Amino acid sequence: MDCLFCKIIAGEIPSAKVYENDKVYAFRDINPEAPVHVLIVPKEHISSANELTADNAAVVADVFLAAKEIAAQEGIAENGYRIVNNCGSDGGQTVGHLHFHMLGGRSLAWPPG
Repeated sequence: MDCLFCKIIAGEIPSAKVYENDKVYAFRDINPEAPVHVLIVPKEHISSANELTADNAAVVADVFLAAKEIAAQEGIAENGYRIVNNCGSDGGQTVGHLHFHMLGGRSLAWPPG
């Protein structure tokens, strides 16, 4: 498979890992948009949120449980953070592997951008 995130998870491409368990891998974004910008990726290859099914949707719970731990580890749990998923090219998804951006460390305006 020629998936960037699968290669990162497999250790074929280096990353700044911040968290890992048997279901989830998280690493620092190489182009951070906030003081804390972590990508949280399920280890199972799922192309996008559109590919979630009843059989694989539990991975989203795994991601959010990991996010809770990462936020505490990064010191942003108390003041808050944002979790973002981009789906499809019009939604801003640039890597074809389901992933979530954790952004924190400062007041984040809405809408982003």
